[in-house]
Amino acid sequence: MQITALSAMWFLPFVLPICFYVAWSDMRAMRIPNQAVLALLGVFLVVGLIAMPLSEYVWRLSHIVVVLLLGMVLNAGGLVGAGDAKFSAAAAPFIAFGDTRLMMAVFAATLLAAWVTHRIAKHSPIRRAVPDWDSWDQGWDFPMGLALGGALAIYLVLGAMYGA
Repeated sequence: MQITALSAMWFLPFVLPICFYVAWSDMRAMRIPNQAVLALLGVFLVVGLIAMPLSEYVWRLSHIVVVLLLGMVLNAGGLVGAGDAKFSAAAAPFIAFGDTRLMMAVFAATLLAAWVTHRIAKHSPIRRAVPDWDSWDQGWDFPMGLALGGALAIYLVLGAMYGA
């Protein structure tokens, strides 16, 4: 992995609660709140200055712009929600460029696991515990924040364990 274990460990305690909140909020209301996106971005802007060399920090800021533009195009095409695009842009600088293929694999596995878990929970007693969640009745629409937040959390945990 290209991310250093030290930088992943710096980010983890701040990012994990945000990822959990994003997943919960998206399942509850089918939206990722802007304050969660801004909090994630704020964590990178502040903690990133401590967690990595300045040259890498500046380079990773460019990831935000690239992913946001891509997300806007995908959102305009109706392929992803606006909150998903914004969260992805805010999450982008946490991922080392050399780990892009790894992150795509982590995201694919997390997306599949999240989709299957959500569909099983939808038809289980878990639904009675939270019957008012909007995600239960969305047809094929899926709370992507569950997969996006989960993938970022898994990537950072892997980085803390196996990072450079």
